[in-house]
Amino acid sequence: MTTADPRAKKRTKSSYLRHAAKKSRGSRELEAGMQGLLITCNMNERKCTAEAYSLLNEYADQLYGPEKFVEESNSEDEEDDDAEAALKKEVNQISASTQKQLRRFQALDSGANNVVFIRTQNIEPDKLAHYILKDLHTTKKKKTRAILRMLPVSGSCKAFMEEIPKYFETFLEPWFKDPNKATFQIVYKARNNSHMSRDDVIKALAGVVVNLNAENKVDLGHPEYTIIVEIIKGVCCVSVVRDYLLFRKYNLQEVTKNDVEEKSIKGTCSPPSNIDGHMGSKERLEEKELDKKAEEDGQELEPPVTGTGDAFQEQKSREQKAEKETCVYSENNQPES
Repeated sequence: MTTADPRAKKRTKSSYLRHAAKKSRGSRELEAGMQGLLITCNMNERKCTAEAYSLLNEYADQLYGPEKFVEESNSEDEEDDDAEAALKKEVNQISASTQKQLRRFQALDSGANNVVFIRTQNIEPDKLAHYILKDLHTTKKKKTRAILRMLPVSGSCKAFMEEIPKYFETFLEPWFKDPNKATFQIVYKARNNSHMSRDDVIKALAGVVVNLNAENKVDLGHPEYTIIVEIIKGVCCVSVVRDYLLFRKYNLQEVTKNDVEEKSIKGTCSPPSNIDGHMGSKERLEEKELDKKAEEDGQELEPPVTGTGDAFQEQKSREQKAEKETCVYSENNQPES
């Protein structure tokens, strides 16, 4: 016959209720329906998260004012003899203050290595990200080391072809629905997802934009808006941003470089082959324009809005040909995450 350890402390009913309340406070990973920011880094996710909290709070204070904290009463030592009354009290507190208990920035598991997802509450992610990049681009002041890119997530849905077009139709209306019209490009990347086809997603998205207004056109050189699609596992994250190319694909390391640094970087690239030395000035100009368009990597292919297979394949082959002639530089010789 075994005897209970006298040192073991008996758990009260209220302690079980508190444990149940903690479990229901929310998920700790990226899910469909969330808004926030995807932040890429080089290996050091912990330092990246700390830098993100500091940077986001600094600029959020300027845009929205200081964060207002909700004080929670500490009742660890209180015991309620009436279990039914205690349970009712816990349920009421959870239902009434769940939104208030959420911080305006909360780091969650993104589902991919070297990617941190910061969930936002009562914050416009695209507005905040553009505000940060604009200031860094103007001041050229480097404020982070671990953070590479900061991509807003204005909306998210489940990563299934049955869901994505329906979600895009509603999500994209503020920018592209008649009478609104604009030029655009599409940037796509998938992480830890093998069942989604890049070409299918891009064609579906381009079709939705054109259906909203036939005057919406693709512009790879100077688009008014860039539609960013990031798929991580089973979640499709999307946002519509301005100045994507001006702000170096929303790369915090690149956007702070001055003209002298950029010229020195270009100087390290190998010169183009001389086999085309016979080309005239017009042809050279066209080649330079093609090289600029090829700055987007293989995961960032923008299709023509016509949606035809031949035109899409022609665009694809042009991008692949231009990639071979383009010298791509990355900070510290490391690829973007």
